[in-house]
Amino acid sequence: MIDRRNWLRRAGCGFGSLAAAALLQDAGTAAAAARKNPLAPRSPHFPAKARSVIFLYMHGGASHIDSFDYRPELERRQGEPLPASVNTARNQFNAGLGSILKSPWKFRQYGQCGAWVSDLFPQVGQVADELCFIKSMYSNNNAHTPATLELHTGSQTLMRPSMGSWVAYGLGSENQNLPGFVTICPPLTYSGQRNFGSAFLPATYQGTMIGTNRIAAKEARFRNIDQGAITSADQRQMLDLLQAGNREQLQRSGDDVAWQSRMASFELAFRMQSHAPEVLDLSAESQETLALYGVDDPVTENYGRELLLARRCVERGIRFVHVAHTGGRGGRWDQHSGLVAGHGNNAKSCDKPIAGLIRDLKRRGLLDETLVIWSTEFGRTPEVQNKTGRGHHAQGFTFWLAGGGVKPGFSYGATDDFGYHAVESPVDLHDLHATVLHLLGLDHTRLTYRYSGRDFRLTDVSGRVVREIIA
Repeated sequence: MIDRRNWLRRAGCGFGSLAAAALLQDAGTAAAAARKNPLAPRSPHFPAKARSVIFLYMHGGASHIDSFDYRPELERRQGEPLPASVNTARNQFNAGLGSILKSPWKFRQYGQCGAWVSDLFPQVGQVADELCFIKSMYSNNNAHTPATLELHTGSQTLMRPSMGSWVAYGLGSENQNLPGFVTICPPLTYSGQRNFGSAFLPATYQGTMIGTNRIAAKEARFRNIDQGAITSADQRQMLDLLQAGNREQLQRSGDDVAWQSRMASFELAFRMQSHAPEVLDLSAESQETLALYGVDDPVTENYGRELLLARRCVERGIRFVHVAHTGGRGGRWDQHSGLVAGHGNNAKSCDKPIAGLIRDLKRRGLLDETLVIWSTEFGRTPEVQNKTGRGHHAQGFTFWLAGGGVKPGFSYGATDDFGYHAVESPVDLHDLHATVLHLLGLDHTRLTYRYSGRDFRLTDVSGRVVREIIA
C-alpha cells in the first residue's frame, strides 16, 4: 500500500523529485567529501572579491576620537560638560567621567581622499588612499569580554564559532599542508580561546595558535610541530596505526563528524611538520622588507614580525589570519588613565608595521584579493576619566578596511559632533560580519550549520551587507 506522501511524489512530482534527488545526492557527495577532507577548497556562493582576510584587532578599546574620527567640536568645547542631550548612556565602566577632553594629538588630512588621521598614526595616514573607513560602528556593550566576544563570534555571551572558523568552514583552505585559520600571538584574556575557537563546528576549523602575546613574536611557534628524534617515516607508521584504530571507531559510530574531524586534524598535523616551519622562517625576506615592517627597530619589531608572518600566511593560501595588537606583552589599549603615554606607545609599536603590511600586499599584487580589517571592541568616551584617560564607549567608533573589494580612499557613516553616537548610516557587528562574508563570496544567510536542532550562522538572525563600501 502506497502512503499519501509517496503517491504524491510518484504521481504529481515525479520529475521534480528526480531533480531534487539529484541535488540532494550532489549535496550529500559534497558533504561527504567535506567530512573526509574538511579543509578541501570549496566554491563560494558567488564570485568573490577577496580570497583571504587579515584581521587586525586592537585589544582593549582603541580611541576613535584620538585616531581616525576627527571631532573639532571637542577642541571648541574643551573642559565643558557633555550636553545632557548627548550623554544618554552610563554604566560601571564610565563612572567618574569629567568634562570634555579634546584629543591630545593633532589631526591632519592625508592623500587624495583627504582623510583625517591623527598624529598617532602618521604612517597609516600615508596609505589613507588605500583605506575604507567605517566611522559609524556601534554595539550595545561597554564591557571588554562580551564586546570582544561579539566582535569575534557574533554573540556576547553564548558559545559560538568565531568568524575565522566560519570562513574556514565555508571555503576550506587553499593549502592542504597548513590550517585554514591561524591566530598570531593572541591574548588569552577577554574570553581568550573562544575568540578564535570553533565551538560546535568541527575542531578542524578552529584557529591554530602561533604563540601567544605572553612571549615575543620571534619565539612564537606552532605547537607540537618539532619532531625531535623521531624520523618522518617512523612518525608516519605511528600515525597509520593510530588512524587504523580511528577508522574502526568511525565505522562503529556511523560516520561521526567528530571522528572525521579528528582524523583529518591528525593528518594535517603530520603534513605541517614539513611545511609549517617554513612559514615562520623570515631568513629569505630582504632587509628592505624587514625594514618596511619595522622588524629592524626594537619599538616596532614585535608587531612588525607578526604582520610579516600574516602576509606569509595569506601568501600560502591560509584563508583567515587573526593578529591582535596588545601593546606588547600583557599590554592593551585600555587607558582609563595615562591616555597620552598608553595610546602613544601602543601606536608607535604598530603604526609603521600596519602601513608596511598595506604597502607590501599592494606591491606583491595581494591587496586586491586580501581583505585587511582594523578593528577594536569599542572606542573611548569624549569625556575625561581619572584626569588623564577615557572610559569605554560602544555607541559610536571607527573601523577601517583595505583591499579585498572595498572602496579605497572612502569614508562611510559618521558619529555626532562629539564622537558619541553613530548617527549617519550606523553599522553594527552583524552588518560587518555579513559584509566580510559577502566579500569572500559567501551569503551570510546561507552559511549555516545545524546544531542542537536549529540552524546557526555567524550573523544569527540579522545582519545587512554594507554594499555602499563595496567597490
